[in-house]
Amino acid sequence: MQKKLLFQSFMMGGFECSTHRKRGGERLDLIASTRHEEFAEDDYERLVKIGMRTARDGVRWHLIEREPFVYDFSSLENQVRAAQNTGIQIIWDLFHYGYPDDLDIFSPEFVERFARFSAATAEFLQSETDGTLFICPVNEISFFSWIAGDAGHFYPFARRRGNELKKQLVRATIKSIDAIRAVAPDVRFVQTDPAIHVTTRKTDAFSRRRAENYRKAQFQAFDMLCGRLKPELGGAPEYLDIIGLNYYFHNQWFYPNRHKIIRGHELYRPFNEILGEYFARYGRPLLIAETGIEDDLRADWFRYICEQTQIAVSNNIPLEGICLYPILNHPGWDDDRHCHNGLWCYADDFGIRDIYEPLAEEIALQKEKFERPVFAPARV
Repeated sequence: MQKKLLFQSFMMGGFECSTHRKRGGERLDLIASTRHEEFAEDDYERLVKIGMRTARDGVRWHLIEREPFVYDFSSLENQVRAAQNTGIQIIWDLFHYGYPDDLDIFSPEFVERFARFSAATAEFLQSETDGTLFICPVNEISFFSWIAGDAGHFYPFARRRGNELKKQLVRATIKSIDAIRAVAPDVRFVQTDPAIHVTTRKTDAFSRRRAENYRKAQFQAFDMLCGRLKPELGGAPEYLDIIGLNYYFHNQWFYPNRHKIIRGHELYRPFNEILGEYFARYGRPLLIAETGIEDDLRADWFRYICEQTQIAVSNNIPLEGICLYPILNHPGWDDDRHCHNGLWCYADDFGIRDIYEPLAEEIALQKEKFERPVFAPARV
């Protein structure tokens, strides 16, 4: 690359770090169940060796703040120490679906507690790590608002409260950013949400309008953050920094039945066009913050994403990186099945993980292409 990027590497790996509660009451903790908390240094070292010198990882709020406004960062120490020892750069998720049990997510107290927790975490990270601090305050405002506030699949299992939850998470994000900037003025923020495409097979104007309205809803959270929508929430341009787009094979569907649009279908929208629309709308640097697929399609999907990224970059879209997510196989959220969606498998008792060779080979090939001098991402 000829131009300096925001991050230490264009290719990144992301560690699944969800901590929400299941309907039966059990709390997920993917950092623990993948044994990443035990073998963080080995995991980071593996990334560095293949040229991924930046990673997404998470902090676990429910472990750090077991009592209101009392913070214990012992659960984070191994990851922080490992990052320092390996030199890897981390983008830290503060809220990845989970929060302390005593909190009502719809209450004003949630916003206040999250802001205070954010500031305390930023202070800890700044004191223990070097370089620019990168933080994702709330992962996927839109998705979480839908699945926890409308569909009732994630805790608190609410229904028909999705818009309310979305506004609440925007408030929390704004207060979090303010609190973090007060203690770490040079911090950079990554705001993530799914990038989607929705259309319809129907030809009448009403159906097309409904499908388009559904598609445009993907912009609501970002519009609220930058003050274009619901300005009473406190949004302003300075609350939208680096836009992280999470994009998977199921992110395009038909309205209203939600049948997936398969790549190759005539109505499938090329990913580079989606990236272009986001840049045209917000004018901010973009990060493909999550992308991946399960089983034997892993290498093919990554190749597609890289090819689309190359097209976007050639059109002067300021892309700062591609994060393969998750980088480790993990137990399924609902059924504990072994999800073969990572580059590396489960760890043995020595921290050794088998690698999925077809994906490793594709990453090496694509990394070589992105490091050629002709690949020069534009900057904003």
